[in-house]
Amino acid sequence: MPSFKPIKQSRVSGEVAEQLKQSILLGQFEAGDKLPSERDLSNQFQVSRIAIREALRFLENTGFVETRQGVTGGTFVTDLSFEHLSNAFVDLFLAEKISVPELVEVRVLVEPEIARLAATKIDRKRAKLLKEAIEAEDLPIRSLGEDLDTKTSVHYILAETCGNHFLEALERSLMALTRRVVQTVDADQPFIHPAGMHRPVVEAVLAGNPDAAAAAMRHHAIEFGENLINMEKAFRARKSQGAYSTEK
Repeated sequence: MPSFKPIKQSRVSGEVAEQLKQSILLGQFEAGDKLPSERDLSNQFQVSRIAIREALRFLENTGFVETRQGVTGGTFVTDLSFEHLSNAFVDLFLAEKISVPELVEVRVLVEPEIARLAATKIDRKRAKLLKEAIEAEDLPIRSLGEDLDTKTSVHYILAETCGNHFLEALERSLMALTRRVVQTVDADQPFIHPAGMHRPVVEAVLAGNPDAAAAAMRHHAIEFGENLINMEKAFRARKSQGAYSTEK
């Protein structure tokens, strides 16, 4: 059990949250572990239970813990993932702090290097996954959600294959943003991302050719990015015209 330090009254909940977070990051609490009760934490930190509750709420909002109800409930340490980072980027987009052209620009910069690294590290298991993913893209489209899942699979596999967790986190965030943009404008999927756009990238990665993989991914990122930007412009134009008509 980690030894917590008493805290001065100022910034109480924030310092409690920081100590608990550090204990999780240092492995003193592992994924699935149940934290001590609010009463026990209050005694250890020598602060009020309200401060403990606020600290735990902060940790839950940032993805470090989750609260479970019931007899066996309590506050449990989560298995940290990239989801909260992706959500943060989506929130920035919704707040209009990130634009679609900026999203495209970052994809053009990041994704070719992911493909390049993946081509140097591709193994039999990931090669099989890539082949299955590219074949799935040729199947009939049944819904927007299903098509988004299918078209992003190649990107996720390449990000995992590249072996760089930071790049993987960025790519997952970029995919989450792209998905949100497409869902918001309810795009005509076959037009914006027709089947086959990933095939040159996958073939180069499977062949173990880093330069060809990077070049193919750059071409894809630019081509898809242009579609995405044009789609968003058309959506905003329709939205503006609709608002103008309503006001008239």
